[in-house]
Amino acid sequence: MWRKWDGLREPFLKSAALCWVPIEDLAAFLNELPGPPLTKTDVAQRLRAFHEEPYESYPNEDVKVGCLALYEHEKAASTEMPAIVGALQEFVESEEQRLRDEQRAAGRRRAEEERIALEERFLAGADCKWTPIGNSEELYIRKNGRPFRLSPTKEKRWDLHRIESREVAGKIVGTYGTRGDANRVIAKLAYEPEPRWYLTDSPPHPTSPRNG
Repeated sequence: MWRKWDGLREPFLKSAALCWVPIEDLAAFLNELPGPPLTKTDVAQRLRAFHEEPYESYPNEDVKVGCLALYEHEKAASTEMPAIVGALQEFVESEEQRLRDEQRAAGRRRAEEERIALEERFLAGADCKWTPIGNSEELYIRKNGRPFRLSPTKEKRWDLHRIESREVAGKIVGTYGTRGDANRVIAKLAYEPEPRWYLTDSPPHPTSPRNG
């Protein structure tokens, strides 16, 4: 279908596909290569076809301004087009790596800010999702005003305790294979009347959730 793209034209255009080179400048350079005359539409639509091929993508909008600035700088210095495209490829690779690093760092900051906010909510007595306190391996949650603690076991399970405060050992509710199992128990216990064994030193009844 594409009859104007024999020889060097197509490989070169593919090399520039993610570099934000102005279409009119691409068309001018490609017309210097052997082949029928190309219009801006020829070039733009061939680029679109490249971008929509499987496993390909459109150029990254986040690097567009930097690419165009570098392109204009090199063009003003009379750098030839293949060298400009090579420099732009290096720039895009470097910028995209920088952006990925910044996104990962921002994600870590958000996770830490959320952890601190959850920790502060728990310590303030507010309901919150599971959170470690400090560097503890144990996790804490408060639901309907009732605090609970999950402690990892040597068998890679979780001991669930109903506690009154972080400093008190509390009463064990049961041992569960996953945090999701414990969540389902808490979803019921948080809204049911407190069993007497939570508030005394007497052991739980054999049919209590401790043996679940």
